[in-house]
Amino acid sequence: MAGEDWIELKFRLADGTDIGPSKYNQSMTVSSLKEKIISQWPKDSENIPKTVNDVKLINAGKILDNNRTLAESRLPVGELPGMVITMHVVLRPPTLDKKSEKLQNDPPMKNRCACTIL
Repeated sequence: MAGEDWIELKFRLADGTDIGPSKYNQSMTVSSLKEKIISQWPKDSENIPKTVNDVKLINAGKILDNNRTLAESRLPVGELPGMVITMHVVLRPPTLDKKSEKLQNDPPMKNRCACTIL
């Protein structure tokens, strides 16, 4: 039964490349799995996630919750014993920090007063 504690996963990125397959313990949390994915992310990729919140894992159409374990997140539909399970990896689009963007792109505001007499 010790072999059932491990699950073989492969991760499909948006550009069609794969990470894995590798075996993971089913007691591992989705958050720690995402950390491993980020560490194995292709370095020549255009978008590289920085935190686990930048990555979403999808298994059988369901987005996996960071606080759950792999055993809790598994959907047995379509899984065959000894087969590799493919999960899809989606990146959150980068969010722009409005304060830093404003400081970089907009000229500094000067306090000016203008009066027009008609």
